[in-house]
Amino acid sequence: MKIQGSIVALVTPFKNNDIDYNAVDRLLKFHLESKTDGILLCGTTGESPVLASDEKEYFVRYVIQKIEGKLPIMVGTGTNNLSKTISSTLKAQQLGAGQALVITPYYNKPNQKGMYYYFKKVAEETDIPIVIYNVPGRTGVNISAETTIRLAEDCRQIVAIKEASGNLAQITQIIKYAPKDFSVLSGEDMLNLPIMCCGGKGAVSVTANVVPEMMSKLINYCLKKDYDKALKIHLDLLEINKMLFIDTNPIPVKESLHLMGYIEREIRLPLYFLENDTLEEVEKVLREYKLI
Repeated sequence: MKIQGSIVALVTPFKNNDIDYNAVDRLLKFHLESKTDGILLCGTTGESPVLASDEKEYFVRYVIQKIEGKLPIMVGTGTNNLSKTISSTLKAQQLGAGQALVITPYYNKPNQKGMYYYFKKVAEETDIPIVIYNVPGRTGVNISAETTIRLAEDCRQIVAIKEASGNLAQITQIIKYAPKDFSVLSGEDMLNLPIMCCGGKGAVSVTANVVPEMMSKLINYCLKKDYDKALKIHLDLLEINKMLFIDTNPIPVKESLHLMGYIEREIRLPLYFLENDTLEEVEKVLREYKLI
């Protein structure tokens, strides 16, 4: 099945330094009611670097069982270690995830040939559909359009890319030349509309955590090529999209969800809470959107 629509990059709620499953239930209910098209667990917004392996496994198992097939579940499984990535991806496959999100190897700074063979090996060793995650601002490396297209052509399991490079020329090249059943997903909320207008198939969205219904409408208007209605929502989302990246993601979105009453105010080090003046900015925007 083609990957498309509004996919929320779900936060991981904590309470007393454990995952708060009561809050998880509230968030899942929120997204089911708001017509979110899919859920990403253990991504950047889910604070994946600070989740222990056993925490991730239980969390993924819990959500998949709780959601009962009502929404597809994507799981972040990528690391900068090939054997760990394969092992994590196989675990997501075993737990029943719909797709695995595999980030470009960070810190190692591989060249394009290294990334090609890395993703190819992950695909060869697993059976789950794989979504490449390109976010050079986090990883220090960019997977080129040419490498992405080659992987899409050579590996049937590599079905999509979450593109957060901000490079519209590169993104457009992938859309134009990749196989027609390969999905390009926006990984940057400010660029959701431009990417969709160029032929993108959806977004893996931070903003969908707080306004899932608006994001679902925006993405689905684009899929129907009703760009006038999509533009109106895109412009309406300007301030909240800016606010949610006023500091390192997911700090502002977790502060927002706390103010909205969905989660406890808890985040794991090395991330830390917003300063009071910045928190006031967050609260001001949420009030403008009538979210609190």
